[in-house]
Amino acid sequence: MGLFRKAALTVARGLGLTDRALVSWLAGESSHAGETVTVETALTLDAVWACARLVSQTIATLPLPLYERDGQGRSRVAPEHPLYRVLHDRPNAEMTAVEFWQALFACKLLWGNGFAEIVRGANDRVVALIPMRPDRVQIKREVDGTLTYRHTYQGLTQVLSEDQVLHLKGFSLDGQVGMSAIAAGRHSLGTAMGAERAAGSIFKNGMRPSGVLTAPAYLTPEQRKDARSYVEKFEGARNTGKVPLLEGGWDFKSLSLPPEDAQLLETRGFNVEVVCRWFGVLPVMIGHMDKATAWGTGLEQMNLWFLTYTLRSHLKAAEQAIWTKCLSPTEQRRFFAEFNVEGLMRADSKGRAELYRAEVTNALSTPNEIRARENKPPLPGGDQLFMQGAMLPIEKLGAVQPTAAEKQLDDALAALAAERTAARLIPSGATLEH
Repeated sequence: MGLFRKAALTVARGLGLTDRALVSWLAGESSHAGETVTVETALTLDAVWACARLVSQTIATLPLPLYERDGQGRSRVAPEHPLYRVLHDRPNAEMTAVEFWQALFACKLLWGNGFAEIVRGANDRVVALIPMRPDRVQIKREVDGTLTYRHTYQGLTQVLSEDQVLHLKGFSLDGQVGMSAIAAGRHSLGTAMGAERAAGSIFKNGMRPSGVLTAPAYLTPEQRKDARSYVEKFEGARNTGKVPLLEGGWDFKSLSLPPEDAQLLETRGFNVEVVCRWFGVLPVMIGHMDKATAWGTGLEQMNLWFLTYTLRSHLKAAEQAIWTKCLSPTEQRRFFAEFNVEGLMRADSKGRAELYRAEVTNALSTPNEIRARENKPPLPGGDQLFMQGAMLPIEKLGAVQPTAAEKQLDDALAALAAERTAARLIPSGATLEH
């Protein structure tokens, strides 16, 4: 155990906290590969950076409006509520909504927990959300059973209650604190970091020597110095392709790439897939396309997979945390926050046209609602629902239905027959031939 790690454990014990997460935050985790894995060192891996960036930025760009239920099974956007602006536009004075949610979900992905202080104003309404780095927050169970959050920043410690913290938890075993993918996957990530370090040593100074020069006899120190100076003219990537002139019996023997080095290159590619498993991301979505993907060119299917198996748990957990912490019990009966994921499911122009046609002809959406999705202005009469008129009850299937002209003629003849009957021009109950 390193000196700094021993000191970190001593500090943790002095605080009465000896959980693995705190020690990990202070001193990092040691892996089987001998690499110290922390959030900062893990982010030097391009796959970790890409996965955290992809998930956090994708969620951050999804609209997060506040809705109000009308009591009849419908809901509408509630921009007049103070919480709407906090969630959708500007959570605090220093951040936009995209910046805030990106930072909060990045912390959740890397540390397993995302924290934000809830600032309340008049009538106990939420007026701001301020993010807190997880490595500066300690969670403690008090004697009365409540949780407190101790936030330390610049030497000052702030104790917050449960109602004052918006806590987004990752995968958890106790439901109180999320588990860090970096800490849990330290051995896999350490192996990837070790492979990167080994690859860097291979590529350093123009990679491994491409060959060796052999002299016909032993060289004097002066001759060896001259030979080294001559060889340096052909070293490095910039001098690749230059042809040296050999004389005096000198010979050049090329060296092939050893199998262990070739296997190292394959290992680096495999490590990308391993990292993606820890974050639940398809390798192709972060640019890893060494192998053929079963998704082909189906971007819509890939987005559906990403939404279903990667984003949905993050989105649902955040929506429930907002509903629990940011709304009063009275408001919880009427209001709720929900991410709008329609942008992820946006298909090509042909697919959208077919979807919109089905929605309009089946009275699922009005024409103006469809136009709003395409950022087009509403049209007069476009707020009505339409339904195809050719649909029949199942018990009338097979019956011959008259055309509009035939129905109009039948109505006219029936009216004429009624008039003649009333005038006693024909016997009662008679019918007219047509």
